[in-house]
Amino acid sequence: MYNAPYATLLLALGGAHVIKVEPKHGENLRGRTQGAGAGAPFVMLNSNKQGITIDLRTDRGRELLLQLADRADVLVENFRPGVMEKLGAGPDVVRARNPRIIYGSGSGFGHSGPYRDFAAMDLTIQAMAGIMSVTGFPDRPPVKAGPAVADFFGGIHLYGAIVTALFDRERTGEGRTVEASMFESVYPSLMSSLGLFFGAGQGESPMRTGNRHAGLAEAPYNVYPAADGHVAIICVSDAHWRGLAGLLGRPELADHPDYATRRARVERIDEVDELVGAFTSRHDRDPLCALLREHRVPCAPVRELGEVVADEHLHARGMLQEIEHPELGTVTVPHTPLRYDGEERTPLVLAPGLGEHNEAVLLDWLGLDPAEYASLVEQEVI
Repeated sequence: MYNAPYATLLLALGGAHVIKVEPKHGENLRGRTQGAGAGAPFVMLNSNKQGITIDLRTDRGRELLLQLADRADVLVENFRPGVMEKLGAGPDVVRARNPRIIYGSGSGFGHSGPYRDFAAMDLTIQAMAGIMSVTGFPDRPPVKAGPAVADFFGGIHLYGAIVTALFDRERTGEGRTVEASMFESVYPSLMSSLGLFFGAGQGESPMRTGNRHAGLAEAPYNVYPAADGHVAIICVSDAHWRGLAGLLGRPELADHPDYATRRARVERIDEVDELVGAFTSRHDRDPLCALLREHRVPCAPVRELGEVVADEHLHARGMLQEIEHPELGTVTVPHTPLRYDGEERTPLVLAPGLGEHNEAVLLDWLGLDPAEYASLVEQEVI
């Protein structure tokens, strides 16, 4: 639901002409929220795409998909491995017809290996990849990361693979098949936890560290109470600690051998957290962050989603923009985080309605005869 749609959103907002192919009843994401029409996630993930419907269970529908692929630079699919082959539109078939095409495949575990055929969703990948084992507090059960990290990490890596293959095609003239698995995409994000794992000795899984550093290699590094919320504070360098020690009213700790170095502070991590928490709890969240920044201590308020959606920085840079949806009203949608010097931001276009661009794509872009198009409608292929 998120993986390939995000990869193709990045392509669309980079200027690509993206055609989203859905079944006649629409993709699953359309029906996720109560009420008619598209839910907010669908709207946010499908800006600047054209939308068409094809029944790929029919021979004519499959041939129509292949005709589209004949004209395309890239085909992106997000099914379980083997599904596209069963539909008669696997990479061998598509690339035999169009050798220049980039065939991009996003999946849970990839197209080879013992887990190839396992069903995969963000939750199951988080469990399988060890993300849940290192998320949460040591005295509580494992929990998933709040965001759909596996879905979106997979989509970002799929985008990177597609663009790299397009660059290669500019040099060689040949297309290729590329893939990115969610399982493999999330593994590098475990670096801090893996550092603790290998440091403690292989086979000894590190405990969950809550809001502390996953590798227990930094202190202070935690979420601390404020009088009206919470604030995240991290001292990566000893200079950061010296600035914080003055604010704590304990300037002597700046150079004290028990606290002056990162290693020393980690050895006294509970004591350090108690000192910092006692200080932060006496201040309101936002004034506290302003004070910490004034003394060059890395920090951030722990904000609610409503604050983030209205964030002045994200809106000022155009990353977040408000659009009017005919059913959802005003919706805040994301633009691409990728910036290109000298290029204006691509104007956002509302996500397509179900089958909205059938005529524009199949008649105008693909060049079907009007009579053939009418036959497809009559046969319920589109």
